[in-house]
Amino acid sequence: MSLFRTKSVEQSIADTDEPEFRLKKSLTAVDLTVFGVGVVIGAGIFTLTGRAAHDVAGPAVVISFIIAAIACGLAAMCYAEFASTVPVSGSAYTFSYASLGELFAWIIGWDLILEMFLGASVVAQGWSAYLGTFLQQIGIVLPEAVSYGGVVDLPAILLVLVLGGLMTLGIKESLRVNLVLVAVKLFIVLFVIIAGILFINPANYSPFVPESVPTESASGLTQPLLQFLSGLEPATFGVGGILAGAALVFFAYIGFDVVATTAEETKNPQRDLPIGIIASLVICTILYCAVAIVVTGMVPYGELNPSAALANAFAFHGQTWMATVIAAGAVAGLTTVVLTLMIGATRIIFAMSRDRLLPGALAKVHPRLRTPWVISILVTAIVAVVAGFTPIGVLEEMVNIGTLSAFVLVSVGVLVLRRKRPDLKRGFRVPWSPVLPILSALICTYLMLNLSVETWLRFLIWLALGFAIYFAYSRRHSRVGTGDFIAPTVVAPPKE
Repeated sequence: MSLFRTKSVEQSIADTDEPEFRLKKSLTAVDLTVFGVGVVIGAGIFTLTGRAAHDVAGPAVVISFIIAAIACGLAAMCYAEFASTVPVSGSAYTFSYASLGELFAWIIGWDLILEMFLGASVVAQGWSAYLGTFLQQIGIVLPEAVSYGGVVDLPAILLVLVLGGLMTLGIKESLRVNLVLVAVKLFIVLFVIIAGILFINPANYSPFVPESVPTESASGLTQPLLQFLSGLEPATFGVGGILAGAALVFFAYIGFDVVATTAEETKNPQRDLPIGIIASLVICTILYCAVAIVVTGMVPYGELNPSAALANAFAFHGQTWMATVIAAGAVAGLTTVVLTLMIGATRIIFAMSRDRLLPGALAKVHPRLRTPWVISILVTAIVAVVAGFTPIGVLEEMVNIGTLSAFVLVSVGVLVLRRKRPDLKRGFRVPWSPVLPILSALICTYLMLNLSVETWLRFLIWLALGFAIYFAYSRRHSRVGTGDFIAPTVVAPPKE
């Protein structure tokens, strides 16, 4: 049996009409845009901006955000083409199955499970931390043993259980709650931007690009893989600092790809998926750049607090009440991130279970709610346990490497599918192909090389575990391998 057998686009689409696997189609372009904004804008907008400006880029961090947005935009266009061509749950997993073959599909599906499980757990813990801060500011103190950093992170567990119940109830119901929380989050972010403009001192923008200086480098397993391989000593600020800032703030954009996991629940996926993916990225870029301009104008970059830049920028000007507003915004913002990551995880596992790469019993759809309820319960339980009992801060980079590996394979897969199936209808096409998809793959690979050696080692261990499961179970049970479906008629590509 070939390791690179592909699942045709026609078969992937036909699977969505099987009664036992049919999901409810209820999402519009607006829903998808809100979904994307909801998962992208989280704690990063409140913290990462200050860290990048203080440590590596200075006021030129706004350029770092633009460079990172361009890198994400290239990957987003590749996702948009795939999602409009193969409107099926599973995102990069399904796309890879149709273009690169089953083994690559398994690898990327396995990586995405890692990304979304750990991502949801890490963000749930972040939500708990911000909730504790917010409650303290209004005079409520939670017992130390059952709050963030305690023996059990009870607020994180309760959040995951509530969101899990909402997710099981239905995708449309989940996104109604998401819409309200995203509206609150955007209102607070815009309020912070507008209020911050009043405290900008133009002198803080000079020098806009600080002079490059050598910096202490990490060593051993904590150093970036690129540094380990090249032996180059890193520097901060200057042009190199802007690029280093781009690598840092790139991770503030992670999440827009989750939009593609809802393809089967979208009313008009060929039109609405590209709109949702690209529009959410554009909105987030504008907000990130505005926050970067405001925060570096309010406080000299060298005096910014790397861990809570926005709150401390207002405290710097005596506006301590704004810390309460920002904490409330972070609580609302992180709720939407956890919800969307959990939904994304269920849709990835649903697609893999339907293909029998994971046990098919997991893919049961509730007869009335039309949601994958078994997987929803499983995801909720695992995320709640990990978020509540595990100190997983050291594993945050694993989220990033899983995401970037998906970006690389999707960028390559666009080119492969164009060559193999030029006849397919594409609701959106990446312009200037093959240049832009190749550029997307190269940039994402470069960013992966900037992650630490220990992150790469953990990633390789995760991949080894995935390979063991694939060769022990998935390869023998795969529907493509066993022929356990009625293959649809494939339209032959036109003769050249």
